[in-house]
Amino acid sequence: MQFLLVEDDDLQGRNVIRAIQKARITNRIAWAEDGMEAIEILNGCHPWSRVSPPLIVLLDLTLPRMSGLEFLRTLRADPRFQSLVCFVLTGSDKSEDIAAAYDLNVAGVIEKSRVGEDFRSLLRLLESYWTVVRIPGDH
Repeated sequence: MQFLLVEDDDLQGRNVIRAIQKARITNRIAWAEDGMEAIEILNGCHPWSRVSPPLIVLLDLTLPRMSGLEFLRTLRADPRFQSLVCFVLTGSDKSEDIAAAYDLNVAGVIEKSRVGEDFRSLLRLLESYWTVVRIPGDH
């Protein structure tokens, strides 16, 4: 199992990675700073970071060049990626953004302001999730 973190804020990204490490989850983490870079990584076009299924995407909605919602639309339109498990990490409290993310089949939305204990709870859930649930691409 690998993570693809899509986050443009360096501090926020490091906080997410630190939380993953603190939870003693040793799975590989690829980090893209926007939706376009994340698509390059998924397509194997990024020179230093490649990912392969099974994969969980942790996605910020407010990104440069390609927003998180645009990224999700692109992801869901591509048969290779439409079943990827995606969680949104957002600082936005706009209910229309959250609704739009759920319309694009995200597994959940977590407010960045609650990344502390809520995120650790999510990580414990994910750790159990990938040991119990069969994810496309898992062998």
